[in-house]
Amino acid sequence: MSDTRTPAGVHPVDLGDGVHAFFTTGGGGVSPDPWATPAGGGLNLGLNVSDDADRVAVNRSLAAERLGAPVAFATQVHGDRVLELGPAERTRWAAHRPPASAGEADALVTAERGLGLGILVADCVPVLLADPVARVVGVAHAGRNGVLAGVVHRALDTLVARGADPARVRAAIGPAVCGKCYEVPAAMRDEVAAAEPATYATTNEGTPGLDLPAGVVAQLAARGVEATRVKRCTLEDPDLFSHRRASATGTTTGRQAGIIALI
Repeated sequence: MSDTRTPAGVHPVDLGDGVHAFFTTGGGGVSPDPWATPAGGGLNLGLNVSDDADRVAVNRSLAAERLGAPVAFATQVHGDRVLELGPAERTRWAAHRPPASAGEADALVTAERGLGLGILVADCVPVLLADPVARVVGVAHAGRNGVLAGVVHRALDTLVARGADPARVRAAIGPAVCGKCYEVPAAMRDEVAAAEPATYATTNEGTPGLDLPAGVVAQLAARGVEATRVKRCTLEDPDLFSHRRASATGTTTGRQAGIIALI
């Protein structure tokens, strides 16, 4: 990363020369309660959480400003579809009124310099991928269904098709609900753990749980990719958005993002 300063609402990660990557937090934006955090106005980047669309547009502009490039987002459906974006998308997302979505997908990949990719989360696992030599980057949204569907594998396959080498790929796994907090029915834990044993967890209450970040680390390791993990639990950290925490109090919450671009 060429800029050592850390703007508000940003948790930076180093994925190599020529790559700018970070995870946003809940603060540093313009959204009021219930999308705000103890750190101040909320940097809610999601359009489907009842926040005002104009405020979300301002927040997305702030995120793009902190990246130094327009940021494209997809309509996420908890699947494994990957969209590849290029010069045409860079033009559209750099417009005064960018589109709301690049299309339905849970992973985005680009080799286009100056085009940011964003993935939205509020407990699920945001994954950033980069091969700084092949000059290709990607993002993936890995919730429970995404881990089962192998969305991270599909994203990595697309990077490889663009010239990436898994041995060179650098990955970062952002804040997500941890295995000690993500309680699920025993049958659900068994189903996911049968597909990826590293997800098997027990909560602080001694009940069945899922550790999705650990599962993503294992999936990447199986492909020869070493990942950096940001160990912040969305449920426990009030400066992060958490769907589970909001649901428990009968309210709504925002969406933070993993964001990456070639610079």
